[in-house]
Amino acid sequence: MASKAIYSVVAVLGIAGLSGAAWWYQNKASGPAKAASAGPSQPAAGARPTVEAARVKVVKLVDDAQAVGSLRSRRSVVLRPEVSGRITQLNFTDGQRVRKGQVLVQFDDQLPLAQVQQSQAELSIAQANQKRNQELVAQNFVSQRSLDESAANLQVAQARLSLARATAARLKIVAPFDGIAGIRLVNPGDYLKDGADIVNIEDIDAVFVDFRLPERFQNKLKRGQTAVVDMDALPGRKYTAVVQAIDPLIDANGRSVAVRACIDNRQLQLRPGMFARVNAVFGERDNARVIPEEALVPQGDRQFVIKLVPGPEAQTWIARRVAVQVGIRWPGQAEITSGLESGDMVVTTGQQRLQRDGMTVRVVDLSPPAAARPADGASAAAPVAAAPEAASALAEKPMGGANPCLVGMREAGPAPAVSGATRGSAPAPAPTEAMPEARARATRKPA
Repeated sequence: MASKAIYSVVAVLGIAGLSGAAWWYQNKASGPAKAASAGPSQPAAGARPTVEAARVKVVKLVDDAQAVGSLRSRRSVVLRPEVSGRITQLNFTDGQRVRKGQVLVQFDDQLPLAQVQQSQAELSIAQANQKRNQELVAQNFVSQRSLDESAANLQVAQARLSLARATAARLKIVAPFDGIAGIRLVNPGDYLKDGADIVNIEDIDAVFVDFRLPERFQNKLKRGQTAVVDMDALPGRKYTAVVQAIDPLIDANGRSVAVRACIDNRQLQLRPGMFARVNAVFGERDNARVIPEEALVPQGDRQFVIKLVPGPEAQTWIARRVAVQVGIRWPGQAEITSGLESGDMVVTTGQQRLQRDGMTVRVVDLSPPAAARPADGASAAAPVAAAPEAASALAEKPMGGANPCLVGMREAGPAPAVSGATRGSAPAPAPTEAMPEARARATRKPA
C-alpha cells in the first residue's frame, strides 16, 4: 500500500512538472512574435488608407432597348375567286406593279352576260307593263290590284338584273390597292374552285416591323418615337422606323407588349419576312452624369457613394458619404440624376477601408494620364461614330415626296424627318423618365 502511494505522488509530480514546462515554453516562444506583430501595427493604424477613385463624366446618353422582329407588308392580300369558273385572261405578269382597280384576272363570263341581257329584257317588259297599267288605272279600265302586281313585277325584274350584273362582276378580279404582284399560281385555261389561291399583292412602299418589348417599357413607349433597325441580310445598312401602333394587350405568356413601327421603303430595298434587329429609342440626354458602377454602395433601398473633397494637405482627400439617385444602368456604368455634379471625385475601390466620414485618404490610380484621355474618348465614341461612316458608304439617296410612314401621324404630334436608309441613329423625341432596368448606350460628349 505504501509503494502504491509513492507511485501516485511521483506520477502527480511528473504531470505537474511537464505541464509547467509546456506553459513556460509557449510563453517564451510567442513573446517575440507578439512584440514583432505589435511593433508594425502602430504605424499602420496611423497611416492614411489608400483608395482608387474616378471623376463624374458628362456623356450623351441614349435611353433605348433592343429587340428582334420581322418585316411585314403595309398591305398584303392573296387574290381568290368568289365563284368557280375558267380563267380566260391574266392581265399581269409576275412581279409587275399594279394599280388599284386594275382588272388582273378575267373568268369566262359568257353565261352571266347572257343572263344580264335576259334580265334587261325582262326589266323592259316590266317597265312597259307598269306604265300601261298606270294609264289604265287613271281611266278606270283596270283595278288597283293590277297596278300593284305590275309594280311588284318591276321590282323583281330590277332585282334579277342587279343579281345578274353582280354575278358577272365577280368573274373579274381587280387589284384592291396599289402594289406589286407576286408569282402567280395559275394559268389561262385553268378551272378554279371558289377560294383557290391565284396570286398575292404586296404594298411594300412602306413596310412594318413588328417586335415585342418587356412589359416594363410600356410606359416609355409612345406613338411617333423612332427605332433604328438593321437587317442581317443587309449588313452595314441602318433604317429608321417610326412607331405607329402599340398593342393595348399585354401577352400573359411572355409578359411583353407588341409594337409596330413603319419604315420608308420606296427604294424597295426591304422585303416582307426579313429578320430585323430593332433598337427602340425612348429618349436622349446630352448632359448625363455617369460614374463607374463599382462606386455605388447600396444600403437597403438607397444608393450611396463616397465623395472625395480636397484635404488640408497636398495630395490628400477627405471622404464624404453622399446619397445619390441612380437613373439608367448599363454594363460598368450608371447614370446619376442627383447627388453629384460633373467633375466630382468618387471612390471606386477601397470603400471598406473607410470607417467613418471625414477620414483623410490617399488616392492612387485616379484616372488615365491627360495625354491618354483623347484616345480613350475616341475609343468610347467609336461604336457610334463609326456607324455613320459605314452606313454612309451604303446609304441610298432618299426618295422625294412625302414619307408614307408619316401619313396619319399628325394627331400624334410632329414626327421626326426620316428616310429609308439613314446615316446613323435618328433624332429621338423628347426624353421620357428613365427606368433603372432600361438598357442604354453612352458616348463621350465631344469637347
